[in-house]
Amino acid sequence: MDIRLDGRDALITGGSEGLGKGMAMGFAQSGADVAILALRPSALETAAAKIDAAGAGKVITLPCGLLYAAATATAFADATRVLGKIDILVNNAGTSRAKAFETLTDDEWHEDIELKLMAVIRLCRAALPAMKERKWGRIINVLNIGAKAPRARSAPTAVSRAAGLALTKVLAGDGRRAA
Repeated sequence: MDIRLDGRDALITGGSEGLGKGMAMGFAQSGADVAILALRPSALETAAAKIDAAGAGKVITLPCGLLYAAATATAFADATRVLGKIDILVNNAGTSRAKAFETLTDDEWHEDIELKLMAVIRLCRAALPAMKERKWGRIINVLNIGAKAPRARSAPTAVSRAAGLALTKVLAGDGRRAA
């Protein structure tokens, strides 16, 4: 199946490695222009070079610490300014930091929730108004199985991902009512 995304613009968090880089490559090869966000500029540049080498669509890199609301807002604004719009938002940032519950500090809880939930909320809030105005847009929130079936020693990741699952369901319900 050949799915084309010509004329579409995507923003992908965690876009320098793994699933994020793979999605960025796939979207770009399907004709989309892509903005990839990640913390490390060197990893972003390496990913962008691989996407460019594949002869894919335009890719821009935006180093961003998604733990910080102002940095997240700036990255979204920069992506919108360079690409023109955001049609597809992929919230993919975050890695498992699973530990035993009793060993987690408040700072570790806070950082995980900021990255895997609050950054997603902020980016969805930024993207949705223009998507609704254009009557087209897609938001993909990457989760893991722990969101539905957490295992022992899976906090804080399973908790923040479960909140992300609930958020995704809320957004889907809101979208159906708005249509």
